[in-house]
Amino acid sequence: MSLSCRAIIQGPVRRLARHNPAVLYYVKTNAKALALTIDDGPDPITTPGILDVLERNGAHATFFIITGRVPGNEKPVQRMVDGHHELGNHMPRDEPSIRLSPEEFERQLLESDAVLSGFSPMWWFRPGSGRYDARMLATLQEHGYRCALGSVYPFDPHIRWSWFSARFILSNAQAGSIIILHDSGSRGRRTVKTLSTVLPALRRRGFSMVTLTELIRLGEAR
Repeated sequence: MSLSCRAIIQGPVRRLARHNPAVLYYVKTNAKALALTIDDGPDPITTPGILDVLERNGAHATFFIITGRVPGNEKPVQRMVDGHHELGNHMPRDEPSIRLSPEEFERQLLESDAVLSGFSPMWWFRPGSGRYDARMLATLQEHGYRCALGSVYPFDPHIRWSWFSARFILSNAQAGSIIILHDSGSRGRRTVKTLSTVLPALRRRGFSMVTLTELIRLGEAR
């Protein structure tokens, strides 16, 4: 992808970040580090495969968990924590969070928090379908959460070619980027393939793949 195409993609992200400082889209840092985020797990088959490829490449990620999928899949979630990955709140079901009433949004946020807090402390949130409004952000702040989206999103739920996701990420990733990929079923299988290509290539470029919290710390140290 050319630099002009990259500017077309990154420009709107920078504008969104300026207008919505409460939402994390990327981190300004001089460190050659990126944050990998993976939505919609856990899955009994694909999550272990994702964890395997991360381990092989010395990479860490923030997993945004749908808590309705946790019962029966506690082992892969615990493996995330044991492997020094990070958990984030992605609500109990895969649905647009913005469509919920304020009361139901808060109820579901706390329902998921109760599940995930049994594994590790919680402070990251990602809304279902990526949309949010001011009342959602106020509720998140009240309960100690920060909303995180991203700056490198290859639309992997919709464009079903892992080669496209890999090329998109490698063409757009830069220091401080936040990458979004997905777990569960066919999406998870594509993510395993995508990461098997992307992670070694990024390592050769000198990048490390870290959690959101680690990326924030690197930004503070610049």
